[in-house]
Amino acid sequence: MQKRISPASRITGEIVLPGDKSISHRYAMIAAVAEGETHIRNYSTGADCHSTLGCVRALGIEVTGAGTEFVIHGKGLDGLRQPAADLNAGNSGSTIRMLSGMLAAQPFTTRIFGDASLSGRPMQRILTPLGQMGAHITARDGKFPPLEIQGGPLKAIDYTLPVPSAQVKTCVLFAGLFAEGETSVTEPVRSRDHTELALREFGAEITVVRNRITLAGRPKLTGRELVVPSDLSSAAFFIVAALLTPGSRLSIGGVGLNPTRAALLDFLIGMGARIRVPNLESSNGELVGDLVVEHSALRGGVMEGALTAALIDEIPVLAVLGAATEEGLIVKDASELRIKETDRIRTVIDNLRRMGVTAEELPDGMVIPGRQRFHAAQLDSCGDHRIAMAFAVAALGGDGDSVIDGAEAASVSFPEFWATLAGICG
Repeated sequence: MQKRISPASRITGEIVLPGDKSISHRYAMIAAVAEGETHIRNYSTGADCHSTLGCVRALGIEVTGAGTEFVIHGKGLDGLRQPAADLNAGNSGSTIRMLSGMLAAQPFTTRIFGDASLSGRPMQRILTPLGQMGAHITARDGKFPPLEIQGGPLKAIDYTLPVPSAQVKTCVLFAGLFAEGETSVTEPVRSRDHTELALREFGAEITVVRNRITLAGRPKLTGRELVVPSDLSSAAFFIVAALLTPGSRLSIGGVGLNPTRAALLDFLIGMGARIRVPNLESSNGELVGDLVVEHSALRGGVMEGALTAALIDEIPVLAVLGAATEEGLIVKDASELRIKETDRIRTVIDNLRRMGVTAEELPDGMVIPGRQRFHAAQLDSCGDHRIAMAFAVAALGGDGDSVIDGAEAASVSFPEFWATLAGICG
């Protein structure tokens, strides 16, 4: 699908965005192995999170509801059943990586696969710790989906992540739910902690000391009433659009502001962004607040180390923003972007160059000089939802209409993106 984007005179209005994808995945998976009903409101509308629901159903768990409200009828740690067919994770790396931790402990064999994009994404980072716990998993060429998981008893381990990854951390902790004793994960830098908060909310005994997370095995998890906050990663596209466009003032309601995710706001405010949080509260252990964003002149910045790890999903749209800042943007330590839905370093650089923006590709990042303008262009999402949405934002600042090929990719995480964008563009 092609989408034609015209330049915007301003970004204005009040919007509420779909539920956070990361939290939606985790709530659905944990609810499946909790005892009793879990009611989830504002569940993500993205295709990835519905792939998770499809896998939960296939594992014998009743899921009722529609739209953004679901009830998951959990059967406890021993309640999953062998699926009648292979599990389909679609395009969702979160689904296949995190759910594999639970599947490794089951008394049956499961095959889980994904679409063409997911089938090219390496899985060694979960295969290694799960193997140490006693799991038997085979993968195509030893590293790619589909995965055949021969479930069985697992042992608790003390595992140190070689690189920061919330998905791998979650996979190990989910496997640790079924192991006797304590499973510990140590991170090189702190990653998003939605899993720790959600497990605690359901009743697990979990402790965090600096970058070390320890989970007591075989907890009794109990169904809960949960509300998923709006997705800050989705909000990032609209925040950047408002910052870039003169005369803009945008309000975004009920956004998840978890401190391990809110580095985005700290980074932007540090560059001079005018962003306010007039309301802030706690819901199910997660911080939630409203955002008010106004057009701002920004200095630019450098992203490396722990900051890069915290902002890894937002880098495509921050790269767009960087070109319009005074000093530009330098991104380092982002080799993880090479193995996302696309090689996001290369696809960002390619699309920036199509728009006449000077940009340098690094092995683990990019250098984007500031004070540049966007020119109308034919852009390509390469089937990646974040590339499609990031360059829709860039197109708003163009000197004419731009066309995005593969615009349908946005539906993977945010089916309402194009309608929401159209509603705030003056």
